[in-house]
Amino acid sequence: MSEREIMEYDVLVVGAGPAGLACAIRLKQKKPDLMVAVIEKGAEVGAHILSGAVIEPGPLDELLPGWRDEPPPVCIPVTRDEIWLLRPGGKKTRLPTPPQQKNHGNYIVSLGATCAWLAQKAEALEVDIFPGYAAAEIRYTDDGTVGGVIVGDMGVGRDGQPKDTYMQGIEIHAPVTVISEGVRGHLAKQLIARFDLAADSDPQTYGIGMKELWRVQPGKAQPGLVQHTAGWPLDSKIYGGSFIYHLDKDRIAIGFVCGLDYADPEFKPFEAFQQMKHHPMVKDLLEGGEILSSGARAISEGGYQSLPKCEMPGAVLIGDSAGTLNVPKIKGVHQALRSGMLAADHLAETGRAEGFDAKLRASAVVKELHTVRNIRPAFYKGFWRGFVRAAVETVTLGKLPTTLRVHADHGALQKVSEYTAPERHWVDRTLPPRDRLASVYFATTEHDEDQPVHLQILEPDVCTTRCTTEYNNPCTRFCPAQVYEMVEEDGQQALQINAANCVHCKTCDIKDPYQIINWVTPEGGCGPNYQNM
Repeated sequence: MSEREIMEYDVLVVGAGPAGLACAIRLKQKKPDLMVAVIEKGAEVGAHILSGAVIEPGPLDELLPGWRDEPPPVCIPVTRDEIWLLRPGGKKTRLPTPPQQKNHGNYIVSLGATCAWLAQKAEALEVDIFPGYAAAEIRYTDDGTVGGVIVGDMGVGRDGQPKDTYMQGIEIHAPVTVISEGVRGHLAKQLIARFDLAADSDPQTYGIGMKELWRVQPGKAQPGLVQHTAGWPLDSKIYGGSFIYHLDKDRIAIGFVCGLDYADPEFKPFEAFQQMKHHPMVKDLLEGGEILSSGARAISEGGYQSLPKCEMPGAVLIGDSAGTLNVPKIKGVHQALRSGMLAADHLAETGRAEGFDAKLRASAVVKELHTVRNIRPAFYKGFWRGFVRAAVETVTLGKLPTTLRVHADHGALQKVSEYTAPERHWVDRTLPPRDRLASVYFATTEHDEDQPVHLQILEPDVCTTRCTTEYNNPCTRFCPAQVYEMVEEDGQQALQINAANCVHCKTCDIKDPYQIINWVTPEGGCGPNYQNM
């Protein structure tokens, strides 16, 4: 095989999300002569971006003063907040809005459209942006320093052999690589392990977020209204809730998040989302409308306790690759932007990764996480105890002298023989999508069927032996895209992986109780193609 083509840059950014693009823009603002590249595995910038999202505008004001004169395509000022506790039988109770969830002055956006808009700002500053380039491997220098990435080969068959369409991936070299892949990044996971970056932190913990974009009947949407719900269809032992963000043009962004620390091996997050839509408060809003797009993505929920060291020789971690989301605020975009800008300021000043972690921990990003550090783990002991502790933490501004510990999600799953699910009072469904395959259709996800499977099962025998007996193959339920199926082959049960369905949410990599599913990047350009998500 021939030597790979090499491209060289001063700074390489992996991932065109809000953190990576903010970093690239700020770098060029500070040092116009720097050669900066951003590579993105999605077919276009924004194609793999999924978030609520309500954003705080402060970091954007700093990064792009005057941005309101030319805002992103979807950008609706928040007019009103509502929080509801849903109960079985169609009942509901209005709850007071906690201070951290008041959204006066904030904006509802499509984060995918916002990233595409940010990419245009970056390109105007002569940042090189390469969509469809999937960073498959880290490139290390002779002394073990991160020295860039190796872009995955294209046109490789499932058997690992080159096809007629084969194109060798290039190497991109840079003295500093900025890792901004988002939650549970393929490369970030490797780097955290290689450099033992999580040695002094708790394990990261996650939620699975699912979202749909709807066009509802005229007059039902109230642009600027932000609604959140807790309670039904979840039982008190599962952390989570929903959001309903009212957009323009009769559109509604509706989503559901549940913590992946749940214990029930038979629980189906996708079904819980669809159940929530059938509470009368929500069903009345959606009936007569049409679903436009859908998708799913994991969310980093560990916060302050789970923040790894964010520097290593030759590279830094920013945004959701580090885990900067503020769970009680239900917001991470402002934190991602801030961390990207902070990394840019540090690199412009020093030209080195060393020193970034200390700068990050002394910044407003980590100070905000510290203030709310105990709210998410407080819910480990159930909804109502968590609710009370959250209220205390809010009133005291997080100044209590204790810091609650965070545990890994996969260890929370109980065996089938040891768990009895509570009555959740779920109902018959009528709203679309009818099932997970129908939902995948609205994600417009696409993978070449003949490429190598990007969901690696490290110990396949476990799936048909221990996992079947102990957990009844929970991957067939926690995956929101029906990637995993147990099928009969020659009279035996076998695991079938429908990799073409994958929407790159990373839930399987996180929740598998044996940690034997390893998500690696498929060919560049593959995956979902979200529109206005």
